[in-house]
Amino acid sequence: MATLNLGRIKPVFRGAYSGSTAYVVDDIVTHGNESFICIQAHGAGTQATSVTAYWTKLAAKGTDGTDVGTTITTQGDILYRDGSGLQRLAKGTAAQALVMNSGATAPEWGSGGKAVEIFTMADETVGSIAADGDFVDWDFTPTISGKVFLSHSGNHRGASASHFYCVYRFNNGSGEVLQHTGGMAHPVSSHAHNQGWSASFVPTTNDNADSTTPMLVTASTQCTFRITNDSGGISNAGSDGGKDHIVSAIIFET
Repeated sequence: MATLNLGRIKPVFRGAYSGSTAYVVDDIVTHGNESFICIQAHGAGTQATSVTAYWTKLAAKGTDGTDVGTTITTQGDILYRDGSGLQRLAKGTAAQALVMNSGATAPEWGSGGKAVEIFTMADETVGSIAADGDFVDWDFTPTISGKVFLSHSGNHRGASASHFYCVYRFNNGSGEVLQHTGGMAHPVSSHAHNQGWSASFVPTTNDNADSTTPMLVTASTQCTFRITNDSGGISNAGSDGGKDHIVSAIIFET
């Protein structure tokens, strides 16, 4: 009676491919994180899995990904994708919010909205203010960067027949810039008098408000708001029976 060769009933898994092993049809091996089935028998070390006349790929691996566990390493880290792959954004500090960077290409930590910071100072002093002396010479250091709005309210007790120009100057750390000058009225001769005045403005980049370009302040950089008695022109200094000044600065984050 003739013998009929039916071949293998099922494929046989042979484990990882080895160059020292001979393979027959329907042997299945793994290599390079992929699996292959033998379609033509061959001896040991004669045909690698890349030779398509002997092997057919059963399952191909996907694209290698990023090992997330080695990318984000610290509690609070955030994982995001940039132009080349997954990246780590280290955790921010307390009260920060997640915002987009200026190029709108990646997240970063910043304020959750436009921050506002307020500084105030009051000065009540008795004594003389000499010609070209300072009514106010105030330093403050913002913790945010942005535009600044300055406000001043003052009262000065002048000597008989004295009158003044009041000069406003602001230094954002890059040099003092004259802002504007205001004239104060004077009384009848031989009478001491109170002079009260106020001003508020956004400091500009050119002397005497010749520009509408605001001066910007920088976080951690000291600023100086100076208000000076200008006795030039038709003014004269006189003596001072006392002063009471309140100044404030409001920083608007840009």
